[in-house]
Amino acid sequence: MIPRYARPEAAAIWDPQTRFKIMFEIEAHAADKMAELGVIPKQAAETIWAKGRDAIFDVERIDAIEREVKHDVIAFLTHVTEIVGPEARFLHQGMTSSDVNDTALAVQLSRATDLLIEDVDLVLAALQKRAFEHKLTPTVGRSHGIHAEPTTFGLKLAGHYAEFVRAKERLAMAKFEIATCAISGAVGTFANVSPEVEAHVAEKMGLAVEPVSTQVIPRDRHAAYFAALGVVASSVERLAVEIRHLQRTEVLEAEEFFDVGQKGSSAMPHKRNPILTENLTGLARLVRSAVVPAMENVALWHERDISHSSVERGIAPDTTIHLDFALRRLAGVVDRLLIYPQNMLKNLDRLGGLVHSQRVLLALTQKDISREGAYAAVQRNAMKVWRGEGNFLDFLKADPEVILSDEELSELFDNGYHFKNVDTVFARVFGEDAMKAAAE
Repeated sequence: MIPRYARPEAAAIWDPQTRFKIMFEIEAHAADKMAELGVIPKQAAETIWAKGRDAIFDVERIDAIEREVKHDVIAFLTHVTEIVGPEARFLHQGMTSSDVNDTALAVQLSRATDLLIEDVDLVLAALQKRAFEHKLTPTVGRSHGIHAEPTTFGLKLAGHYAEFVRAKERLAMAKFEIATCAISGAVGTFANVSPEVEAHVAEKMGLAVEPVSTQVIPRDRHAAYFAALGVVASSVERLAVEIRHLQRTEVLEAEEFFDVGQKGSSAMPHKRNPILTENLTGLARLVRSAVVPAMENVALWHERDISHSSVERGIAPDTTIHLDFALRRLAGVVDRLLIYPQNMLKNLDRLGGLVHSQRVLLALTQKDISREGAYAAVQRNAMKVWRGEGNFLDFLKADPEVILSDEELSELFDNGYHFKNVDTVFARVFGEDAMKAAAE
């Protein structure tokens, strides 16, 4: 985890103190149920909570013990014994290390996902606000990076809004799938710990019961989780790349907000660079880099090995912290995005009306001209404009094979024609209630 790209709220989830507190709660809740079942003395369970509930775990002490015993959970339990005293011997009855580690990881990932969902809500709010603000702001739609037909800037943002709605759904499903508890013992048979203990811990920790754990929670869940984060990161990058393109000097239809006192280049004082969205592109790459290792973690030897452990110790905090930072940054970029409608109009008209070529083509097919003939006539005149020889509408009016009146041709060059269904798309994306609220 790089502090530069970490918000305190996200980093705190992965702080060792937080993890040890979660591990203690898992053990203590398990002890409660074991006491209820008569497996351990009730007084022992009460003492464990009384002495451990508010304990500050000595991370350096646990690390020191682990250096000696070469086992993280044993090191933790040894330190808990130093805090709780003799009653700590009743902890971990019939449990195995993965019961604690996997369940604790599920809690951490669940909490991290809650943050990510909050972040997506901020992105959605910013996109909706700006989309309605520019619902009918004309701009050129591009395909292959080349001018295609008119659209609106609001429609462009609406598309990204719809994508982040899906991102929120993916995160909710990712949390649902990852939030499982396993307290099933050495090979998952519950030989020395009752399934009732697992059910109790799951309820207390806000998790579902893992149906079959075989000692570890199956890593297909984790693979799906990190894959979902990778897709969300790609959605971040898609919007970031669009903003970067729009900020290019030759385009300049939108740009990142440039703060007072901000400097764009150490050498060139005139520069205003899209540094935030470039950063988002880089963070998206980092998040996606976790997907393949998570997939490779699925295949473990027999009931369990720990080849997945070192991977997850890195990718779990890194991906969630980086994606949290990226989503928050993206929300700020969209909210403060500088948008230039006049430049959009200038660019829309840059090819002298070529963006209306399809309308001319379709109009000619209504005049009993074959599609092939109509296409050839329109393209022939369009290529003249590409070569810089003149104006598209003038060429069309002068072409005897373009059997449309001057008035008919002029009507085909109306930008507004392309926007007649904008409200329909907006209603699909944002809902009728949002449309009514925006109209008031």
